[in-house]
Amino acid sequence: MSKNVRVRFAPSPTGMLHIGGLRTALYNYLFAKHHNGEFLLRIEDTDQNRYVEEAESDIKTALIWAGMPPDEGPDNPGSVGPYRQSERSETYLKYARQLIDQGNAYYAFDSAEDIEAMREELKSDENPNPKYDSTTRTSMKNSLTLSKDEVENRIKNGDPYVIRLNVPESGTVEFNDIIREHVSFDVKGLDDQVLMKSDGLPTYHLANVVDDHLMGISHVIRGEEWLSSAPKHILLYKFLGWEAPEMAHLPLIMSPAGGKLSKRNAEELGIPVNVRDYIRLGYEPDALVNFLAFLGWNPGDEREIMTMQELTKEFSLEKVSKSGAVFNIDKLTWYNEHYLRAMTDESLVPALEKELTKAGISGFNDAYLETVVHLLKERVSLTSEFVNQGRFFFEAPSEFDEKAVKKAWKGDAIDLVTEFKDEVEKLTDHSAANLNDKLSGITEARGVGFGKLMLPVRVAITGTGSGPDLFETMELLGKETVVKRLDTALNKFSE
Repeated sequence: MSKNVRVRFAPSPTGMLHIGGLRTALYNYLFAKHHNGEFLLRIEDTDQNRYVEEAESDIKTALIWAGMPPDEGPDNPGSVGPYRQSERSETYLKYARQLIDQGNAYYAFDSAEDIEAMREELKSDENPNPKYDSTTRTSMKNSLTLSKDEVENRIKNGDPYVIRLNVPESGTVEFNDIIREHVSFDVKGLDDQVLMKSDGLPTYHLANVVDDHLMGISHVIRGEEWLSSAPKHILLYKFLGWEAPEMAHLPLIMSPAGGKLSKRNAEELGIPVNVRDYIRLGYEPDALVNFLAFLGWNPGDEREIMTMQELTKEFSLEKVSKSGAVFNIDKLTWYNEHYLRAMTDESLVPALEKELTKAGISGFNDAYLETVVHLLKERVSLTSEFVNQGRFFFEAPSEFDEKAVKKAWKGDAIDLVTEFKDEVEKLTDHSAANLNDKLSGITEARGVGFGKLMLPVRVAITGTGSGPDLFETMELLGKETVVKRLDTALNKFSE
């Protein structure tokens, strides 16, 4: 690629970063790094009515967590800042005025009531939703219908106004989309987009075009929902005499239940919506990145497990699908289990400590916790499950699984467990191997199956009928704890 690749992720801080936003950021990041280019973060905070205080911080945290630090942004500015649109108002006004001087934009003084009245008056079966466009603007209060003096007086008197794009009455806007190839729009379907709002801030459309040009953005990679805005942006580039960046509109993320994955149907299906939820639930960033990369793209071979480095090497927009990709939470779980099991026990201790702190549990050293991780790692899908699956490592069971109790504590279970407890008390070496020998010895001598004794012991020690290796669990818990729990169960179940 001959031109220097510069891409941007430009979220609006109107809420926490959602999973679709992270995929857009990832595709921008992979494309930039594949071409040894730059990845910028720009905060598009011109919608002050919907601004959420902690959203910008949430966006930055998510990008760093996912391993996609921006090369330039609000926290590490390059030479084209500021990187928050609210700090660039004068720049947008300058270009809006240039468009007015050229006749490509105009002042509009209509109130919300004026616009509503126009829509009501012109509504018909053929045109159920009339727009403010080349057909209707001639009947509205704007600088195309009012005299120059009246326009100047209104501005001088402080009358509220917006600046609108003067869309040509006829013609087509055409461009090549890297993913969708040739795209064509008839300008008759476009409204005269507001470029500057009455509060003096730009809309997404003007700010986006001005910033992408001034920041040297070579490729705009964004969601399919922005495709309908592209012709307005192409017109703005043309009117301002600038070359438009190359564009690529990414496929939608689809719900397993059909249709676009919305916040509402994601919640109904138990799919976390925001990136912070994936962090809180203990998903591995590498797993989420790998999963999202394949949500609309693949390398063209059988590989499914790929590191960020491998993804960067293989990524190309030409391999991105045109059609939507279905979000499969089970597939994400599969990825997470793979990455979790590939990690060392030691590296997972901080994650376990974090979960213990949340549960109000403390007082266990790193060596103990590392063994807990070792015993549970193959049994959990997320680090957030460590405590729920292995609470018995930290406190005696307060409840016992009813089904397991019915199955285990019957017949001669009391006698068998009592004998096993007596043997444990005599042990000088409380090792997994010795515990196994003692339990096996009793079942053989009594002529009963191994499970006849193992299951009631497991229920006594863990409160459940299944779990990690019972003998290694008992070795870790220590002789005193094991004897105490066997005693508790014997007292409880002999009643």
